[in-house]
Amino acid sequence: MQLNCELRRHTLKLLADFFQVLVESGLNLDTSTGIGEILHFFLFATTEIFIIMVALIFVIGLLRSFINPSKVKDILARVSPIMSHVLSSLLGAVTPFCSCSSVPVFIGFIESGIPLGSAFSFLITSPIVNEAAIALLWAAFGWKVALAYTGTGILIGILGGWIIQKLHLEHLVESYIHLKAAEFKNETYASLNERFAFAWKEVKSIVSHVWKYVFIGIAVGAFIHGWTPDGLLIKYAGPNNPLAVIFGVLIGVPVYTSNVMMIPIVETLIGKGMGVGTALAFMMAASALSLPEMIMLRKVLKAKLVSIFVLITSVSIVLVGYLFNFFLTGVI
Repeated sequence: MQLNCELRRHTLKLLADFFQVLVESGLNLDTSTGIGEILHFFLFATTEIFIIMVALIFVIGLLRSFINPSKVKDILARVSPIMSHVLSSLLGAVTPFCSCSSVPVFIGFIESGIPLGSAFSFLITSPIVNEAAIALLWAAFGWKVALAYTGTGILIGILGGWIIQKLHLEHLVESYIHLKAAEFKNETYASLNERFAFAWKEVKSIVSHVWKYVFIGIAVGAFIHGWTPDGLLIKYAGPNNPLAVIFGVLIGVPVYTSNVMMIPIVETLIGKGMGVGTALAFMMAASALSLPEMIMLRKVLKAKLVSIFVLITSVSIVLVGYLFNFFLTGVI
């Protein structure tokens, strides 16, 4: 796992370095500020997401060709409803996906017959918690903060998925997803070539539905990423402001980034006086609720369900932020 994590970080660094050279040398723009920073982020994030998205959809499609949906439902029926959310959230915690990369997995879960709430438990936890973030948090803030962050990230996924399941919102999933799920139940595959063909068909189907919205979402997210200054966060989400956590989450929601990229920013913000809970809530919101993710989700979920997902997750993160501030510093 550590080797895979190191390989992934090294690959992403090479990709980031390539686009840095492209923007700075080819376009003569400074990638540390202004338009150069926004363009570099857009090129890097778009390439990263599409590579990961295509690979994930293909692998998940291949795995799904071996899965009998009725058996999946039978397995889930043997465990308690809350345990289904626990297992899904724990699976999210051990998968190193960003918010956008989690969406294809989420879609695959729904099409495979996994209950909607359990799929949301995975979707919420996956971008918040991963081994790289835990290691960096441990190094920066100590094991107590790392453990508390991990535990609350998993808990948010469990509770968020459980609430969505209790609300019975399956009718808010777009109809073509239900049609694909029904179609999948009736398909059988006699050879490996047929399974590969099915997996590639899934790639083309999902990407064709979401690609333009990924571009739009990342473009807006890149602009916000380059525009949001540390000074703004310190001014409105700094100490002695009872609404600091809420403001931190509101700023974090539209920002697209991974929690690994956020940790150095969070460390800087805390060093400038921001509460630990406020900074970690900002990090959770930026990791779990990116604008590109919401735009992608809108293609498979009705707007009402996307709004409910954002509301439940945001409120949970705000509460966690206040709890962090209280227990770690003794102030709200």
